Amino acid sequence: MPFYQHLGDIPKKRHTQFRKKDGSLYSEQVFGTAGFTGITSILYHYNRPTMVKAVIGSVDVSPKIAVECNLYSRKLEGFNVVPGRDFLDSRVPIMFNSDLTIELAAPPKIDEEVYYKNSDQDETIFVHYGEGVLETMFGNIVFRKGDYLVIPKGIIFRFKFATDENRLLIISSASPVFTPKRYRNNFGQLLEHSPFCERDFRTPSELVVNKELGEYKVIIKKNGHLHEYIYASSPFDVVGWDGYLFPYAFNIDDFEPITGRIHMPPPIHQTFESAGFVICSFVPRLYDYHPDSIPAPYNHSNIDSDEVLYYVDGDFMSRVGVKPGQLTLHPAGIVHGPHPGTTEASIGKTETPETAVMVDTFKPLHLTQQAIDLEYPDYFKSWIEK
Repeated sequence: MPFYQHLGDIPKKRHTQFRKKDGSLYSEQVFGTAGFTGITSILYHYNRPTMVKAVIGSVDVSPKIAVECNLYSRKLEGFNVVPGRDFLDSRVPIMFNSDLTIELAAPPKIDEEVYYKNSDQDETIFVHYGEGVLETMFGNIVFRKGDYLVIPKGIIFRFKFATDENRLLIISSASPVFTPKRYRNNFGQLLEHSPFCERDFRTPSELVVNKELGEYKVIIKKNGHLHEYIYASSPFDVVGWDGYLFPYAFNIDDFEPITGRIHMPPPIHQTFESAGFVICSFVPRLYDYHPDSIPAPYNHSNIDSDEVLYYVDGDFMSRVGVKPGQLTLHPAGIVHGPHPGTTEASIGKTETPETAVMVDTFKPLHLTQQAIDLEYPDYFKSWIEK
């Protein structure tokens, strides 16, 4: 995020002596991107963060292609994904390309002792159901239903779920995830016409410093493999940090919709962007108010992008037979639009209660076998008049 934050204790000047009460030095860590020319934060550890005691092994978790060239419109039952043993084991990849991986997860409520770091991808985790605490090396973020949790690559974290029913949509990106450039000025500040502002973003609010030495398991994802490391110090021994690179939360209910007299295109819903895709938030809003307006979207071809919609809540007015937890995929170049009867039914309506998350990718998405196992096979025929 392009604004400055700090938490805990830090010295007056960076790269200078910063001593504990016993006179020994804290360990400074520069956490930077793009070869130190991108955004950066500096953390101060109680112990050295480099003390590796063992590297136990690795396992390949890269998604496998079941459908490479998809031209079907598809619908998946996301809530059919079952809980795993923990957060990592619960992640089920369903679609991917070289820019991103889309996963579903239903993690159980357990006391996780293992820490996780994705060194390949930024992670944007949408909390459909659940609440708890996201514990990170930058401090804790209390999360709730409807939160996007944006975790830049390289950050060590773990979840503490407070509920038994947890449902997550996970979008992992090979490139950094930012707010849309058109909503920021030259200095990075969000503009007045942006559908959100810096006040809406929740950054880590509490540092829980673990100074004890011991054995701490960190699962590190690199090159599509999970590597198991044992460290002698806790990754959560940070006494203070400052900078521009950190995890944060943004709730979908804080997205302020942009409306108009006639139907507005999907980019008005854009919330995040990366090099290969955008994420949009459809939220309850007033409908178009031209006297002859048609609130339902027009038929359209996503000639340059695949469109994934994840249904969160409410009655999605352009679709028949969709419910929360389901996903649809409409591939690039294939015309799609409102289901039969929904265009006429939308005329005269003044508002919609729908909530959904959309991911538009600029490269075709591959499907995994896990996705095929969740599919309603005849969805592509659902536009036929009956």
